[in-house]
Amino acid sequence: MDHYRTLLDAFGPQHWWPGETPLEIMVGAVLTQNTNWANVERAIDNLKHTGLLDVEKLVKFHPAELAERIKPAGYFNIKTKRLQNLMRFVWRNYDGDLDRFFNQSVAALRDQLLAVNGIGPETADDIVLYAAGKPSFVVDTYTFRVMLRHHFIAQDDDYDAIKAMFEDHLTADVPLFNEYHALLVAVGKNFCKPRNPLCAQCPLNVYEHDPNLPEEF
Repeated sequence: MDHYRTLLDAFGPQHWWPGETPLEIMVGAVLTQNTNWANVERAIDNLKHTGLLDVEKLVKFHPAELAERIKPAGYFNIKTKRLQNLMRFVWRNYDGDLDRFFNQSVAALRDQLLAVNGIGPETADDIVLYAAGKPSFVVDTYTFRVMLRHHFIAQDDDYDAIKAMFEDHLTADVPLFNEYHALLVAVGKNFCKPRNPLCAQCPLNVYEHDPNLPEEF
């Protein structure tokens, strides 16, 4: 929590996740894999302008045409399959009703998301936390890098171990999980870079840290 407060003082609230509806957040969580958010925004704008931000329409829209709409997000053929897999699951099992889909425990919701082909742990946790509004901590590359350099985790810790580390030591609070993840992204992007980190200027430089990372990182 000391690190959290330091980051919040330095960066202020991050107002995550950008999205007007839970469905838009879900779509963004799939499209943001391996790309930057500016590209995702362009893809989502394409979907909005053609009236496609609807579970049923995303399920039934021709894959090639959907791929064209989300092209700015990159890997558009793969992401089309993943997005339609997710929408199809919600359509078939919950009649496209996201409120019904989200009205279950964190564990059950997360397990169902992970069972969808193409939905990995980070994307699942993005959806649980930001779209469903349930406490499930999101781990990403920035989280790993910052936590490794500050000796909270080991290099061989996997996603679930890092997630558990946060959830075991923090109150299960949606706003806290939301803000902490966003702040770790902010410090990772601006200071805790993979190479030549800006440790002297970083707000976390008051804590013990090691700027070096293994060569294979």
